[in-house]
Amino acid sequence: MSEIAARWEWRTFGEGFESEAEQAFRVRKPERVHESDELYLLSERGGDTVKVRDELLDVKHLEHVNEDGLEQWTPVLKAEFPVGREVVETVLAGLNSEPPPLARDAYALDELLEEVVRPSDDLLAVEVHKLRRRYTIGGCMAELTDVRTEHGSTRTIAIESEDDEQVIALVRELGLAARPNESFPRGLKELVLFGGGRYAVIDVGTNSVKFLVGERSAVGSWTKVADRAEITRLGEGLQESGRLGAEPIARTVDAIASMVEEARRDGVLAIAAVGTAGLRMASNSAELVDAVRDRCGITVEVISGDEEGRLAYLAATSVLGLPHGSLVAFDSGGGSSQFTFGHGRTVDERFSVDVGAVRFTERYGLDEAVSEEALGEALAAIAADLTRLDGRPVPDAVVGMGGTVTNLAAVMHGLAVYDADVVQGTVIDRAEIDRQIELYRTRSAEERRAVVGLQPQRADIILAGACIVRTVVSKLGSQSFTVSDRGVRHGVLVDRFG
Repeated sequence: MSEIAARWEWRTFGEGFESEAEQAFRVRKPERVHESDELYLLSERGGDTVKVRDELLDVKHLEHVNEDGLEQWTPVLKAEFPVGREVVETVLAGLNSEPPPLARDAYALDELLEEVVRPSDDLLAVEVHKLRRRYTIGGCMAELTDVRTEHGSTRTIAIESEDDEQVIALVRELGLAARPNESFPRGLKELVLFGGGRYAVIDVGTNSVKFLVGERSAVGSWTKVADRAEITRLGEGLQESGRLGAEPIARTVDAIASMVEEARRDGVLAIAAVGTAGLRMASNSAELVDAVRDRCGITVEVISGDEEGRLAYLAATSVLGLPHGSLVAFDSGGGSSQFTFGHGRTVDERFSVDVGAVRFTERYGLDEAVSEEALGEALAAIAADLTRLDGRPVPDAVVGMGGTVTNLAAVMHGLAVYDADVVQGTVIDRAEIDRQIELYRTRSAEERRAVVGLQPQRADIILAGACIVRTVVSKLGSQSFTVSDRGVRHGVLVDRFG
């Protein structure tokens, strides 16, 4: 085989991609369109890329991963069948699979599959049909591929070049830097649900940064490895200035860096990071995005309010045993509230409103004890900003998510130590919301910290949050709502990583 230079590669999988990427391919004519049938040998333990195409056994080895997460793959083998015993042993070693006793000196493809691959618990052969469209963009090879297997179909975009700076520049230009970089074998394993793996999600909110690590089993079920939040007050002062402050940015970047480090210690395969209302609102949100990228090598994707609502709805409907009728899921955060209307798992409508606990706390001084008149003014202002909820049919179920509702549930249960299993599925009625509103109205933030179940860092904004929840439930005509401890981060985990 003639020498082939190692190339830096970036690849992502999914059914839809960001608008910049879609437009970049749409306006260009492919330089080459090619269909092929290939056979991939996958290992539960990872390792080399091994495929059979045009009756050739083709192997590439991962040489390096740079600070941007790009992978440098080098071709190490290309052999015709039948292949000798030493070749088979080399391939299995590259797949981190212990070879069985090899009975032959040489193997045809059928013999390799029947006698070596299929008897192994940690190997899988997958037939793949590809429709590839190849382009040259920004000095890189860019390829958009439709992938079909008997287990399902997907699409993948790949960017390759010998120059790693060209690759990452094009990835960022196409708006794809926030998506996970996955090798073809890894993406194929996810498509066919072969093997497990750990994945992390970081949700950068106006008030807190939430962190989730989940481990997916070979059959596609998820187990929580870590799930926590750190209050960083990214949106502190945002309402007045329209900008993120230097100190809130520094606190938030520190928290994200710590979470990224923890995720990598936990052996995650990929990290997805999203930003919500605070980053959408701030004129200088790029400062935080750039700081996180420079320090951690990951990109925080600032998602729209609609997308935030969709992900929250996905999180709620994937775990709660809810009725199959009409459903409203809401997520009240520090900077905004998201609403998704649907039936079962079908989304009918979703939108975001700039109604958040931090904003109303700052505007009406709700971090201190307030009079009933002042509380009434705040409630009236919240109601005025939530008119999009007026006049709608009463839903069969209402689900609340986010830090406010989970704290309301924890206080209701008197949880000195937070227990997600207790909080999940809690039903809170209007009387309990009113009870807690009065509890917080008559106390300063410092006095509220003594309330059992209330997260101390949320003491100053809990009154505003409870008022928002009370207004939402009232406008929807419901007497109660169900708490989901799962939020946007859980939706991202399912949406991005299966």
